[in-house]
Amino acid sequence: MLIRFNLFVAWFLIPLTLAMEWVGSIGRFVLRMLGVVTPEQAVPERIMGALLLLVAVFLVQYFRGSLPPVGKPEGNGFRLGFRLVLAGNLLAATMVIFTFTYPLIEGRDVVIVLSWFVNVFSYLAVTCWAIGFSLLYQSSLPLK
Repeated sequence: MLIRFNLFVAWFLIPLTLAMEWVGSIGRFVLRMLGVVTPEQAVPERIMGALLLLVAVFLVQYFRGSLPPVGKPEGNGFRLGFRLVLAGNLLAATMVIFTFTYPLIEGRDVVIVLSWFVNVFSYLAVTCWAIGFSLLYQSSLPLK
C-alpha cells in the first residue's frame, strides 16, 4: 500500500514540479470558464491546476490498476529505488509548498534565497526520481 501511495505522489509531483506554470495556466483557464477572475500566477489557479492534476493521476491509476514502474519488493535495487523516489517526493513537496506560500513571506531577500534553495531541491528531486524509477523497473526484471 505504501509503495502504491509513494508512486502516486511521485506521478502527481513530477508534472507539478516540471510544469508548475502550465498547471497553473490550466487552473486559471478552468476558473475563468467558471466565472472566477484571478490575477495571473495567483494561488487559487495553482490550487485548481493541482486538483485537476490530482484527479487525472487518480483516474490513470484507477483505470490502469497501477502506475509504472511496478517493481517487485524482493527484486534487486527495490529498497533503494523506493527510498530515492520517497526522497524525491519530499524534496518536490518543499517546492510545491513554497510556490503556494511565498506570497506570505514579507522580505524580498528571504524569498530570493528560499527560491534558490527550492530550485536546487527540484533538480535533486528529478534526479532522485530518475534513479529511483530506474531501480524500481530493474527490480521487476528477471535475474539472469
